[in-house]
Amino acid sequence: MMHEEAAPRPKPKWGLVIHGGAGVISRENLSPEREAAVRAALAQSLQAGHAVLARGGSSLDAVSAAIHVMEDSPYFNAGKGAVFNHDGVNELDAAIMDGRTRAAGAVAGVRHIRNPIDLARMVMEKSPHVMMVGDGAEAFARSQGMEWVDPKYFYTEERWQSLQRALEKERETQPSAPASSLTPGLDPVTGDHKFGTVGAVALDASGNLAAGTSTGGMTNKRFGRVGDSPVIGAGTYADPRCAVSATGHGEFFIRYTVARDICARVEYQGLPLAEAAHVVVNDVLVKAGGEGGVIAMDHQGNVTMPFNSSGMYRGVIGEDGVPHVAIFQE
Repeated sequence: MMHEEAAPRPKPKWGLVIHGGAGVISRENLSPEREAAVRAALAQSLQAGHAVLARGGSSLDAVSAAIHVMEDSPYFNAGKGAVFNHDGVNELDAAIMDGRTRAAGAVAGVRHIRNPIDLARMVMEKSPHVMMVGDGAEAFARSQGMEWVDPKYFYTEERWQSLQRALEKERETQPSAPASSLTPGLDPVTGDHKFGTVGAVALDASGNLAAGTSTGGMTNKRFGRVGDSPVIGAGTYADPRCAVSATGHGEFFIRYTVARDICARVEYQGLPLAEAAHVVVNDVLVKAGGEGGVIAMDHQGNVTMPFNSSGMYRGVIGEDGVPHVAIFQE
């Protein structure tokens, strides 16, 4: 008896989408030189992730590679370009999640790790835990032989001056304000309010999704504040059908479990990815007063990048290897 061969399954689309932060990013305050440098860094990040996917690498490896580039750049608030907290210290957070297995790893408040996304992945793959913070996370890093860097590595004059301006503005306008009323993150000179998180979402040739996010937090933050980036389901989430990385006012993204909410709407309501993300970013968050945006991809390779702020550094690359980057509502 002859058996017909099953028709070959079409190769899944594969690709990568990234963000480098959202917020009040104005054309007036972004010089042509700065804009060109940011666009070049975004393109480099996309190409790094694409190189992994093109050789059959995993979505996890592609996410890590793309985020590495942005963590190593002074133009983004993650890794090398991290902002300073109220005490003049850089504290970094990151998370990564494997959509195929829902395994996840996250770190918060680390001060000596060049690429926090690597430590987050190490937590996922080398420990039974999901999140480690502060001294404990760094002790784990050392136990795994991870490179340790001097905090001076994270110093950039631009970020230092942003803190000085924020502190001066605080002294002028809020000399006796309670700590609960202070608003970190706003640059009092430019008026720009940036949520400088970086993130990546990838779909590999095997049809597996992954998401990762990394950040230096908010300028002038204090009291060990941690935002949404390392919180699974808030700033970072991936499952077999949907993956999201967010950037924005973290307190709102945590309260409204933004990343998971988008994927839940895809899963439970059967909404197309773009519609689910639009509802959460431009309806739920706007009504709550939350500012920011997300990048998201589904298992079919559909991509969406909605944001409710004036700008979001973002980019996408597909199988053709051509990077597409944008900043404003383009």
